[in-house]
Amino acid sequence: MKRDVAIIPFDDRLELVVACDNSGAIGMKPHDQVAVSYTAVSYYSFRVAYMECVSAGAVPFSVVMYNFCGDEAWHSLKSGIEKGICELELEELAITGSTETNFSLNQSAVGMTVLGKRERRKETPFRFTERMKVAVIGKPLVGNEVMESGGDVAPLRLFRWCSRQKKVLAILPVGSKGILHELRELFADNSVQFSCDLNMEKSAGPSTCFIVVYDEAADDTIRVHSKRLFHPVQVIT
Repeated sequence: MKRDVAIIPFDDRLELVVACDNSGAIGMKPHDQVAVSYTAVSYYSFRVAYMECVSAGAVPFSVVMYNFCGDEAWHSLKSGIEKGICELELEELAITGSTETNFSLNQSAVGMTVLGKRERRKETPFRFTERMKVAVIGKPLVGNEVMESGGDVAPLRLFRWCSRQKKVLAILPVGSKGILHELRELFADNSVQFSCDLNMEKSAGPSTCFIVVYDEAADDTIRVHSKRLFHPVQVIT
């Protein structure tokens, strides 16, 4: 299964998973295109990198932040990461990073890396079978929509819960290229078609929604836990 992560062999048993995210022109500088607190900026950036890391089957152990918003923004940015860590009950996750203090940018910029580890494995093509169900949890939102329609954003805790279900076969956050792009990247068979009540080509910004593929036996359980955030995807083979 192809994901937006780097896989690095560590030893005979483990490999490292490196997941990244970045944001630009989002923050509290006068020239930013989206005005929002730095706590929110880092929270959503952390969210993306964390979800990418976990979707690759890794257990996160460290967060690295790259701050181009100014030294005074560091504590707010760090608090956004801490908010996500608290929500996930992952207090053991270490935070480090660096701030550009030699020069000042006209717009805010933040980079985020989440490091994880997993058992070494061989990647195999992911193919749709009749027992599989596919759904999108949350809605694709971008820019100011993220703050204005927060109730449509899939919670991190719900993502974590789905990722731990034995009958969940694949889980992946949706990025700026949209739901349809992620589905086509996931399934090896290019002839498979998809239909959903959501806009499948719209950017999901900081992964405000995610795709879950699961055994049909778990359908009721996932629907109940996801409530109104559940959006079924029809797969046409």
